[in-house]
Amino acid sequence: MTVRLRVVLDQLVSATHPDLAMASRSLATALAEAPPDGCSVEAIAPAGTLPPLPGVAEGRRLPLGRRETAAAWQLGVVTGVGGGMIHSPTLLAPLVRHDRAGHDQTVVTLWDLRAWEAPDELPRAVAAGERALLRRAARHADAVVVPTHAMADRLAQHARLGERVRVIAGAPPAGFVVPTDADARRRDLDLPPAFVLLAGGTAASDGLAAGLRAVAPTGLDVVVIDVPEDEAERVAALAAASGVAAQRVHARSGLDHGDRAAVLERAAAFVAPSSRGAWPWRVVEAMASGAPVVALDSDVHREVVLDGGLVVPEEGLEDAVAEAIGGAAERLRVLALDRARAFSWAGAAARVWQVHADL
Repeated sequence: MTVRLRVVLDQLVSATHPDLAMASRSLATALAEAPPDGCSVEAIAPAGTLPPLPGVAEGRRLPLGRRETAAAWQLGVVTGVGGGMIHSPTLLAPLVRHDRAGHDQTVVTLWDLRAWEAPDELPRAVAAGERALLRRAARHADAVVVPTHAMADRLAQHARLGERVRVIAGAPPAGFVVPTDADARRRDLDLPPAFVLLAGGTAASDGLAAGLRAVAPTGLDVVVIDVPEDEAERVAALAAASGVAAQRVHARSGLDHGDRAAVLERAAAFVAPSSRGAWPWRVVEAMASGAPVVALDSDVHREVVLDGGLVVPEEGLEDAVAEAIGGAAERLRVLALDRARAFSWAGAAARVWQVHADL
């Protein structure tokens, strides 16, 4: 008898965030590449175009689009799904009461705590939806996966999950390497020849001002990625207020992982000043690219970066940036690459299979 692990792949039909779509695709593929004996992987997805994934059976398609499915599942309205082993790379899953002693089990994943720690950074409906799904998970999920032990500790402040929390780290995108057309990509992005890299978001993003202040004395240009186009002027204004002249700031949005790898290859350093309880996607990509990493001392960065970069308090960021772009650069590049080997989707998939076996 074949045991099927059914993976919720709503992000591949209608992505709400490119990192979640990447994680869903990478994890599902890795699960299918090395299943335990007698196991296979099947997709659960809303109506829409689901791209084929090697080894993943298309499985059950829901009659509703992603938005309607999300609204229904937030309210606990679940039809046409059935039971069995269900794994979701996000919080969105058919969470209903079931017999945990039987063969039905549902596991969901939470990658960040912004809906609780920084709800103003999200659209109101998104934050409310995340909180509603976690409440349902607290009632009905057999396990909730988070990517770090630090997040597991923080999550305990927002939901009563007891022993149901599991820690499984994320990883860079599969095949995250510097593309052969890296020089052309950098020209298309109109990047300066030398720069320090930050990952932004909005001008109000946690730690961005501190990161800009730390980079200002270097005299280097600053490239800030993940900046929505309508936030570019605000980020430039924040940079000016932090001591970085407007002409030295280059905000970029919508970069695919090839673009990001090309940018990271050329960065003199990557600065991660956020203290949020979230999986640091760009930090892990920076280490995988061999960029010298300077990260704010936080529970998440201490766990993820570890010895793969400089983890310092806010008042030490300026000195750490100077060190990273100076004499310590080559040592930090080696340490970053070495630490990045700890994170892989194959390793994450093995842990997922084990979680379901334990349940």
